[in-house]
Parts: sequence; structure tokens; C-alpha cells
Amino acid sequence: LAEVKRNPFLKFLGYFTGAIAYLIEVACIISAVVEDWLDFGIILALLIVNACIGFIEESKAESALDALRQTLALKTRCWRDGHLVELDVNVLVPGDIIVLRLGDIIPADGRLLGIGATGEATEGDLLIDQSALTGESLPVAKNKGKTVYSSSIVKQGQQMAVVTKTGGDTFIGRAANLISITTEEGHFQKIINRIGNFLILITVVLVLIIMIYQLVKFKDDRRGKFMVVLGQVLVLTVAAIPVGLPTVMSVTMAVGAKQLAAKKVIVKRLTAVEEMASVSVLCSDKTGTLTLNELTFDEPYLSNNYSSDDILLYSYLAAEAGANDPIEFAVRTAAEATLPILQGRTHKHEVPGFKVTSFLPFNPSTKLTQATITNLNTGSTFKVAKGAPQVIIRLVGGDDDAVRAVNSLAKRGLRALGVARTVEGNMDQWELIGMISLIDPPRPDSAETIRRCNDMGVSVKMITGDQLIIAKEVAHRLGMQRVMLDAGHLVDSTKSEDEVTEHVIRADGFAHVIPEHKYRVVELLQKRGILVGMTGDGVNDAPALKKANVGIAVHGCTDAARSAADIVLLAPGLSTIVDGLITSRAIFQRMRSYALYRITSTVHFLMFFFVVVMAYDWSLPPHLLILICILNDLATLVIAVDNAQISQHPDKWRIGQLITMSVVLGALLCALSFAHFFVFWKVYGYEPKNNPHGKDVTEEMKYPDHMRKLESIMYLHISSAPHFVIFSTRLTGYFWENLPSPMFAVVIIGTQIIALLMVGFGGLTPAVPWGEACVVLLISFVYFIFLDVVKVQMFKRWSFKFTATVVPTTARRAKLAERNAAEIQQKRVWQSIDQVRKVAVMTAVVSSFQEKKAVVEEAK
Repeated sequence: LAEVKRNPFLKFLGYFTGAIAYLIEVACIISAVVEDWLDFGIILALLIVNACIGFIEESKAESALDALRQTLALKTRCWRDGHLVELDVNVLVPGDIIVLRLGDIIPADGRLLGIGATGEATEGDLLIDQSALTGESLPVAKNKGKTVYSSSIVKQGQQMAVVTKTGGDTFIGRAANLISITTEEGHFQKIINRIGNFLILITVVLVLIIMIYQLVKFKDDRRGKFMVVLGQVLVLTVAAIPVGLPTVMSVTMAVGAKQLAAKKVIVKRLTAVEEMASVSVLCSDKTGTLTLNELTFDEPYLSNNYSSDDILLYSYLAAEAGANDPIEFAVRTAAEATLPILQGRTHKHEVPGFKVTSFLPFNPSTKLTQATITNLNTGSTFKVAKGAPQVIIRLVGGDDDAVRAVNSLAKRGLRALGVARTVEGNMDQWELIGMISLIDPPRPDSAETIRRCNDMGVSVKMITGDQLIIAKEVAHRLGMQRVMLDAGHLVDSTKSEDEVTEHVIRADGFAHVIPEHKYRVVELLQKRGILVGMTGDGVNDAPALKKANVGIAVHGCTDAARSAADIVLLAPGLSTIVDGLITSRAIFQRMRSYALYRITSTVHFLMFFFVVVMAYDWSLPPHLLILICILNDLATLVIAVDNAQISQHPDKWRIGQLITMSVVLGALLCALSFAHFFVFWKVYGYEPKNNPHGKDVTEEMKYPDHMRKLESIMYLHISSAPHFVIFSTRLTGYFWENLPSPMFAVVIIGTQIIALLMVGFGGLTPAVPWGEACVVLLISFVYFIFLDVVKVQMFKRWSFKFTATVVPTTARRAKLAERNAAEIQQKRVWQSIDQVRKVAVMTAVVSSFQEKKAVVEEAK
């Protein structure tokens, strides 16, 4: 199956798209127009750095997967020009004659010819494992004329087949083609664009107002020249827009991807790291993912006082040595692992104390295997038979208890196999030993993984192609609820889509599904606004893996599943998914804290400078504005390695909450900025004096340093006050509840110490007294503690009900009404439970009183 890959150059250019990227690019062009080459170089460098980080990290993941794929390249034996040769599967064409034997992965769709490799007749069927296609855990027997499908595995037998379809035309290829219809924008990209759109809107509106105002006010002055005004507002725009936002986000996700790679979790799509934190439903394939995809000996039914060791020994004696039939293999494996007599043998095909003198292999007509055994210790001879339950029960002359036991095993989805032997001294009289039960067992870590996922607020749904009874039994063993539905519920024409969606949300799993059903489950959940993760290993999982917000291909998956997935697990089982959830939630917290900090600082910056530029025609010099922007954003890159508070529930971007809190915190910061501005102007006499901009400015027109000390004070304040707020935005609680990492604290504080030294010694800005500079820095640090209290109180009082009341959209009103109805219903349920408890207590009291009365009367 060819994997469609994007042109690397076009993929690289894709990193220059998005709301924020477009605004930065416009700023870059304008800076070139006004010949502000410093800004042009800085902006262009940031754009390229961000694109390179994303491109390189995803390319590394793809390279790792390509290397893995090469180790899995398949070959097949094929007749060409009268010779049986070994070929790469990608050169097969319809009409080729291929040889299929034990262990082969079938390379193409084909029709069985019923003959062996050299043309000899074959009597036995080919046993095919189709679990990668259908999800069925048990192999299927196929004979002459039957169709075998690409990517199935031959479990027993040998036959030739003629190739009928290859590549995308195969059964697997058609299923994989469903992958191509899911090309929607990722969840993370939507969030970044919504944040970007808000910041762009307020930036463009305020900057345009300033631009128009200055063009009109100074139309007769050099300050009113279009290029001069454009250059001035360009600097404000560059300093306001979050040029570092994409870079910080990419670096944070890249660090997380590296952490996951160390745990054998390969991230193909970088944004999947963040999206995994918001996943609230994890749909999982059963066969090979939650289970081992191999039949295993389970608790047997025993008769005539035989023990578990007895039934294992006799079934082993009646098993065909060396046969790779899944049932025979399961019996031999269980016996060799359990029975001391079979351990430490010199000859693997001999059983100490017993000798097989005759053996009849399995025959489809008799449905049993039979062995004649001599006990070497006593010299006695007896026969052992193993086969279909009804055949063995008939052999022993009937047994009603055994029939009921077989029916009970069948109801639990267990495969039963009867075992019997002849009684001592009579080779014609049989007695039942018991019934072996076989099942595809859960992986050792599956139940614990599901429990941990549930503890983290992620609901796990099992989706399988197996029968409903098997799905219920596996769910029970995994500690899941047993609300399993047949796939027919997903396509029930008598129910509306809303009703079907409710079934999907409430169910714990589905059985008898095909690839289209898995795809539909994911689609219905997503339409309800639920972020869905999907795990799987087969081609039947590929469409759903692609459709899901986060597709996870497990260890040993097919090429199609690996291509469709966003994350690939290199270790067996699902336990590493929990590592992925923990890491992704840590990354989410870091990204949300940065987003809250960055929007807050942008709102503060724009509000303050909009007022002072309009009212006093004053602003910081361009080099100081750019310095604040670059130095502070570069410092926040260390948020990628900061300590994070892991949420116990799926994380969610609440954009309305994020923006509202940013506006409130930004306004409070703005109040502090105006306090600094007016105190140092009116009390200390630092007047707001601006050096004019432009090429035609002479030295005589510039103000001396002692008249521009307000620049230094406001630079230090605007650099430090919003920057310290990042210590607060790191978490929803108080800042001391989870202290930052030492590196993070050192870099953030170190950045402001650099600003303090620069202001104290002068150079890029006029020097101010050290006492004043230290007081400004100290006030900024103390003020963030006040803002932290405001933030905590807002988080405590914020709820969905509050959002729906303040901004009552149609969807929010409907959701609020639904929640209120559910809350009322829940209260009624608890009231009913309380009434039942009261009745039970009263009944117990009355019963106790009557018992006591009876005891007293008896004593009298």
C-alpha cells in the first residue's frame, strides 16, 4: 500500500500559514517597505525558526517510522518462468501463482487452487488469521476456490493461490482508501487560530485608530508623513503581536515528543501531543490491542474427580507434535508451562513415563484427535481423545452436566474442547475427563491501563469484530462494564442520529463491527464535541485511526494502521498510553499558561500604549519595544521544561475564559502602568519626551538623556510586570501550590535582572538611580501576587452556567438546559434512593424489635 506523502517543500511552507503567521508576515513586509531592517531581520528569523522546529521534529518521527517499515518489508514465493523464486511483494501482479505456507503474511488477494507447491494434491484446509481485517480472534479455515485476503496470516497448511488483486484494489486497499476522506483541520490549529484572530483583531483595530489619528493630527508636520507614521505603528504592532507564540508552542510540543520517544511512543504529528490531553473517550480495538491475539488455556470443566493437571496431561498426549494449529499450540504451551513432568526434558516430543504407540491426527469428518498410550510404569495401555465437545460427549455415552458446562462456556464466549480416555482394562469404554476452555486473553497490563485511564477521566470503549458474547466476556475480565452493543445499533434506520449517538456515548463497546462501523463511532462522538482517541493495529482500524482526533497504532500494527495514525507505540500493550496522557497534560498546562500570559501581556501593552500615544503622543523607542518582545519571549521558551500540575480530567481550551481572564489581568496591569507613568512624571518630574523618528532627524532635534528617564522607568516596568505574571498563570491555583522548576525561575528572574542592570548603568536607555529601578522591579514582583489572588478567585467562580448566562449562544443555552434537566433527574434518583434506605432501615428496626420480643417471650 503506497503511503501518500506531501512534498517536503510544500510541507515546510505549510508552517508559514495561520492567523498569527499571516500578521507576522505582513509586519515583515511593512518593515522592509519602511526600510526598518533590524525589525525585518528579527521577524523573519522568528518565522523561519518556528517553521524549522516543526518541520524537523515531524521529519524525525517520519524517518523513524520509515526505518521501522523497512524492517517489515515482505517477500513471497512465486512461480515465474517455470521457477519458484522469492520476490518482493510489491512486484506481484494479478495472475501470478504464489505459494502460501505456515507463517506467511498473504501478500495480495488471491484464490486458493487446492494444490501444494509442486502441484501435489492437498487434503487439509488452510487456516487463516484474518484478525487484522475483521477483528475476529479465531482463525478461519479455507479450501480450494476460496478467497484469501492480503495481510492475513497463514496459521496452518500449505497451498498455491492465484493473485487476483494487488495494492489499492485489495480488500485491505479499499478499506484504507477511507483514510483519504478525512482531511479536516486539526483541533490544536483551530485553537491557535482563534487565539490569533482575537489578538490580531484588537491589534489591527487599535493600531489603525492610532495611525489615522496621527495622520490627521500631524498632517502639516513631519510627524504626519505616511512613512514615519507607518514605521511608528509597525514597531507597536511587532511588539504587540505574539511573534514567539508559534515558536514557544512548537518547542514545548517537541520537548514532549522527545520525552514520549524515550518511552517508546513515537509522535508522527507534533500537535497530537497537545490534542491527546483533551481526549475524553478512547476507542480501542480488542484483538491484538486489549488482548494477546492468541488462544490460551482457561479454567476447565472437570469430571470424574480429575484435576486440572490431569486434563492438561491427557490433552497434551492427544495433541499433534509440531502442529501449528492455534488450538494444539495453546494446549501444548499451557501443559509445558504448568506440568512439572514436561519441564526439563531431553527430548521435547517425549512424555516421561508414557509412550505414544499410535496417533490419529485431526480429521474434519471425525472432529477429534486420538492417541494410543502405553504407561511405561505399569505396562497398561489406554486411549485418549480430544475434539469437539459434542463428539466427545457422544463418545462417552452422553453427559448432561457436561452439556450444561459447554453451554455455559459458550455463553461466556469461551471455545470448549472435550477430552476423554478409556477406563483401565477396557479399550472400548470411554470416560469423560472434562472440557478445556480456550480464550484470547487480555494483555497483562490492559485492565490496569483501563483503570488508570478511567481515573484520569478518559472513558474506554472496546470495538471489535468478534461476537457479542466474546466481547462481553473480555470486557468483564478487563474490569469494564458489560454494556456491549451489536454493530446493528449503529445503522438502525428506525432511530434518529441523536438517539444512535446517545447509545454510542452510553455503551462500553461494540461487537460485530466492520471498518465503516468504527469510523462511524468516532464520527458520531466528534459531532457531539467530544475529542476521541482511537487505538488499533489492523487495516480494519485504519479509517477510524485517521478520523480520530488522536489515532494511536499499537505495537505490531500493519502498514495501513501506521500510516493513518498520529502516534505509534513501539512497546506491546496499551500501558504507554497512560504515559502519553500524563505527558500531554503536562504539555497542555504549559501551553495554556503561556497563552494566558501572552494574551494578558498583549492586552496590557496595547491598552497602555493606545492611551499614551493618543493622549500624549509618547511611546518607548523602537529598540526598547523590540527588546521587550524578543528578550521576554525567548526567556519563556524554558516553559517547555517547567514543572506542570497534571489535571485529573481531560483538559480543554476554554477560549472565552482565557480571553476574559487575560483582559481582566491586562486591565489591572494597565492600571499599574498608568500609576508608574503619572507618579514618575508628576512626582519625580520625568516628563514624557519622545525623540522624533525618521531619516531626516538631526542630533539637535533629539532630547538629552536626563530628559528621557521616563523611557527607562517604563521600559523596566513593562518588561517586568507582565513577565512576572507567568509565575501566576502556570496553574489555576495559587502560585505556591506547585513551584516552578529551578531553570524556569532562574531564566525568568535573570531576564529582569538584565533589564535592571541595563537601566541602572544606562547605555541602550538613559540611566536612572538604582533605588528607583529596584523599587520598580520590586513593585512588579509584589503586584503579580495580587494578580494571582484575582486569577484564583476568577477560576473558582467561573462555570459553564456563568458563560452561558453572559454569552448565551443557542448551543450554550441548549447545553445548559440539558445539564439542568440531568441535575434534576439526578436529584430525583438520590431522593428515591434515600426513601428506599429509610424503608430498609425501618424494616430492619421492626425486624430487630420483633426478634427481641420473641427472645423475651421465649425466656419467660
